[in-house]
Amino acid sequence: MPRVLWLALLALLGWGALNWWQQRPLHPPSGVLAADAPEQVDLDEGAVLQRDDVSLRTLAHIALTARVLSREDYRWDAGASLAPMDLALGWGRMSGNAVLARMEIDQSARFYHWHVDTFPIPRREIERSSANMHLIPANTGVRRAMERVRRGELVHIEGFLVDASRPDGWHWRSSLTRDDTGDGACELVYVEALDPVTP
Repeated sequence: MPRVLWLALLALLGWGALNWWQQRPLHPPSGVLAADAPEQVDLDEGAVLQRDDVSLRTLAHIALTARVLSREDYRWDAGASLAPMDLALGWGRMSGNAVLARMEIDQSARFYHWHVDTFPIPRREIERSSANMHLIPANTGVRRAMERVRRGELVHIEGFLVDASRPDGWHWRSSLTRDDTGDGACELVYVEALDPVTP
């Protein structure tokens, strides 16, 4: 194999190993780590923020401390340049090892999926105590903080739920409740702060 191909292969393997190391799951202590549901204050008159050709209308202020159930990065879909990452987040009993050890959780195509053989807690509690959130970094510092997030980590997020639109008619709506499921149930979050929390 030509030397340049070997070097390219080594670089690719090195990048993959580094990416895995940076995103390897954490193993937090037992017990409920994030007891409280997200705090949301709906806005009577939201502001309009501009991100390149995308207009973001703020709908509500949101603050939450939650456990990262899964992380998925996006580079190629229609919203990737705006929201490059989704986090599936859990609070209440959905932040504890006892429940999560009996669940399979993953993400794809901007959705968060879970599977259980037998329910460790009621189905409705799972649905109301977890959410898939599309994250829009407010600045470079927030984006770097997002890139450091790992599965199993406890994080505190503050920002705004927003609707996004472009002049060509493209739009992306945020859910305003934690009670919904399925298509349209995800939150689109303009993240002003994202910080790790020690359990």
